[in-house]
Amino acid sequence: MSDQHTDKPAWLRYLPLMVIAVVAAIGFFTLRDYLNFETLRDNREALIAFRDANYGLTVLVFVAAYIMIVAFSLPGAGIATITGGFLFGTIFGAMFNVTGATVGAVLIFTAARMGLGEKLKARMDASEGMVRKIKDGIDNNQWSMLFLIRLIPAVPFFVANLIPAFLGVMLHRFVISTFLGIIPGSLVYSSVGAGLGAVFARGETPNFGIIFEPQILLPILGLCALSLLPIIIKAVTGKKELLK
Repeated sequence: MSDQHTDKPAWLRYLPLMVIAVVAAIGFFTLRDYLNFETLRDNREALIAFRDANYGLTVLVFVAAYIMIVAFSLPGAGIATITGGFLFGTIFGAMFNVTGATVGAVLIFTAARMGLGEKLKARMDASEGMVRKIKDGIDNNQWSMLFLIRLIPAVPFFVANLIPAFLGVMLHRFVISTFLGIIPGSLVYSSVGAGLGAVFARGETPNFGIIFEPQILLPILGLCALSLLPIIIKAVTGKKELLK
C-alpha cells in the first residue's frame, strides 16, 4: 500500500506558508497605518473602559490578536506588546504577551517546518563537507543557539521563528526556548506600556528604543553570554555530549 504522504499533492505542504505569506503581504499594506502608537493613544479611554467592563474577554481577545500578529508576521508586534502592559500592567501584560507570542511562533514554526523544514533538514543531513559540519555544530548546541537568537534584540522575531524550523529543531525545544527567551524583552516593553498613562498626560511618545539603553541592554547581553557558556565549555573541554 502506498504511503499516504506520497499521495498528497506537493502544494499541500506549502499551503500554510503560502497563506501566511499572502496574509502578511495584505497586512503590511492595510494594517501598518493602524497598528501604531497613535491608534493606541486615540482609543485608550475606550480600551480601558472595555477592559474594566469585560476583563476576561479583553484578555482572550488580546491574546488571540497577538497570536494572529505573530503567526502571520503582521506589523504591530511592538505596539501590541506595549498595549499588553498598558491594559494589564507589567507582570500580567508580560504574561499575556509571552503566551500570545509563543503560540503564534509555534504556528508559524509548524507551517515552515511542514513546508520546507523537513526537506531542508533531509538535504543537510545527507550533505557532506562544510554544510554538514555547520549542521552538526548547530545540532550539538541547539539550546544555546535557540536562547541566543531569542535574547539578541537585533534578531527579528519572525526570523527567529523560521530558522529553527529550517534546521529541524524539535518542537519542545522551540517552545521552551521561545517562551523563556522572550520574557526579558517582554517585561521591558510591558513596563513601558504600564507607564503610558503618564506619557499620554505629557503628550509624549514612548521610548521604543529603551531596550538598547545600557541599563537594559547590558543585562540582556549578560544572558546572551550565559547562553554561550556551554558552547565555550564544550569548545575548551571537547565534551560534545555535555548538553544532551
